Amino acid sequence: MGNGANEPLLAAKKKVYYEKCPGCRQEQKNDSHAGVPYLEFFYIWIVCLCSTLPIQSLFPYLYFMIRDLNVAEREEDIGYYAGFVGAAYMFGRTLTAVLWGVVADKYGRKPVIVISILSVIIFNTLFGLSTTYWMAIATRALLGFLCGLLGPIKAYASEVCRKEHQALGLSLVTSSRAIALVVGPAIGGFLAQPATKYPNIFSENSIFGRFPYFLPSFAISVIAIAAFVACFWLPETLHMHHDVEDGSVESLEASLSGSDSDVNAKATEESEVTSKRSLFTNWPLMASITVYCIFSLHDTAYAEIFSLWAVSAKKYGGLSFSSQDVGMVLSISGFGVLVFQLLFYPPVVKRLGYITPFRAAAVLSIALLATYPFMTNLSGFMLQLAVNSASLLKNVFAATIMTACNILQNIAVPQEQRGAANGISVTAMSIFKAIAPAGGGAIFSWAQKHQDLPLLPGDQMIFFILILVEAVGLILSFKPFLRVPSSMTRS
Repeated sequence: MGNGANEPLLAAKKKVYYEKCPGCRQEQKNDSHAGVPYLEFFYIWIVCLCSTLPIQSLFPYLYFMIRDLNVAEREEDIGYYAGFVGAAYMFGRTLTAVLWGVVADKYGRKPVIVISILSVIIFNTLFGLSTTYWMAIATRALLGFLCGLLGPIKAYASEVCRKEHQALGLSLVTSSRAIALVVGPAIGGFLAQPATKYPNIFSENSIFGRFPYFLPSFAISVIAIAAFVACFWLPETLHMHHDVEDGSVESLEASLSGSDSDVNAKATEESEVTSKRSLFTNWPLMASITVYCIFSLHDTAYAEIFSLWAVSAKKYGGLSFSSQDVGMVLSISGFGVLVFQLLFYPPVVKRLGYITPFRAAAVLSIALLATYPFMTNLSGFMLQLAVNSASLLKNVFAATIMTACNILQNIAVPQEQRGAANGISVTAMSIFKAIAPAGGGAIFSWAQKHQDLPLLPGDQMIFFILILVEAVGLILSFKPFLRVPSSMTRS
């Protein structure tokens, strides 16, 4: 009789979905559909692409933009001033990344995503219309300040699907970056200074002639408008049970479990408060964020230095490339990264896990960077082949590392903490990414003035410093600093 009495109670302990809670609706959809949510993933991909394009697109023409703004007294100083423009976006993002993560955890992921896309439309357009150096810095900083997308979108990507598809959802954030590496530099390289490059189409007296760097910004803002429209189809994933006060069957069913339900709710609430307090004492999270920041510092400095180095004159240790040449190199690299992530990366991860390829990519990056200074001795086809091959491999290695870092961070915390945890991650990463362009630009400017040093002259010093940063990240990826779950070492 006792067993029979317990039977209905056990049956009643099924998962309860609140009708007015958007998180419950999405969770119910996830539970009832075992397949990959391709449509939601596509929207995530578009939104991530839109937010990344402004970061990548300016590198091919930044050197020429600083030159035309007449802020640098000497050609060798252009890299110094360019570094601060590159850093402004990350500085702005540093100030608000945690705030946007908290807002996403309290009010929902979708409002933060919508505000972020609007900021891209407005401030990226204004950046293209910059007529002074300080206007360029201000618009980039405001764009970073208001574009709080990266943290919430990582949480969103892991919540809009079932658990078995979370790795795929998070990899979309990385793959959208790969597409941005294709589209962004191509937009910047081919559309900057259109009146000079395409005089038959664009007049010197047109808006694109008077503002030579407006067209690439305008093109990205048009893409951002399309992403803004796509936001309307994004489902909210945040649970908002406190907003539910109705007499629905679901609410009645929840109340039938009586005091047990209240105790469970209180316990859950207390555990959430405790876990929120323990985010900064969560060593797996903090360690993975630290490693992520080191590699982010390296990748941002590399992106800045590579573009400046490629377009600078050979007498200063550069390659004398045009903005179109740099855009083409970066676009080929980005396309290669996309192909790698779609076709080759999944089977590699399935066989080796995430960590082994991650560490192998760091080791190979160090070896590859050591070859860059010697490319200045090449010319013609051999130079193009060497630069494109090296850039492609370097970006493939970077994508491999960043995907593993993103997954490490998101498995280190429960679902309800991912917005705040990713906000902390983005803030810390943005600090490092703000330092990277400014530091990289200053080092590049110094190196161009010191081509005759007996040890590591000019560009050799630049790439040696990049190698040191990569080596630090590699060392920190091992125990005892980074403790990797066994599930990540082998899939």
